[in-house]
Amino acid sequence: VDCQLILAGGTADDDPESVDVVEQVRRKAEGDPDIHVLLMPQNDIHINALQRASSVIVQKSLREGFGLTVTEALWKAKPVVASAVGGITVQIKHRHHGLLCHSADGAALAIKQLLQNPPYARRLGENGKEHVRQNFLLTRHLRDYLLLFLSLYSAEDIIYL
Repeated sequence: VDCQLILAGGTADDDPESVDVVEQVRRKAEGDPDIHVLLMPQNDIHINALQRASSVIVQKSLREGFGLTVTEALWKAKPVVASAVGGITVQIKHRHHGLLCHSADGAALAIKQLLQNPPYARRLGENGKEHVRQNFLLTRHLRDYLLLFLSLYSAEDIIYL
């Protein structure tokens, strides 16, 4: 598969080993013209541009709460390959919104599958965007609260959507 790998992110303030890990990754990638390691500040514009230009977004965390990287990628209708850990499993239903994996080899196979099958990748991205629309946007939560408040006011005033 002809592609470029961009490893973008930063070091974690709560993980003192992260600086060493980034340096190890840079050394391993050194000299490979198809691998780019970008150590970036938290800048929404740059992350947004990278995600929009990407064919596949990968979130290969060992531990993760509710990872915004996944939700942002899904909202942009991008296929996601991610670790089956923590809050990521709430955001992705395997083979419907993205592909979940347990190992680096599994992630590599999933990435290759998506790059070789653009219609499937597109379908996962579209499903993911709809999943975010229905479950994670502020407007959905606001609607739920409004319906709750209305139902407390008077049972006959309940609005069913």
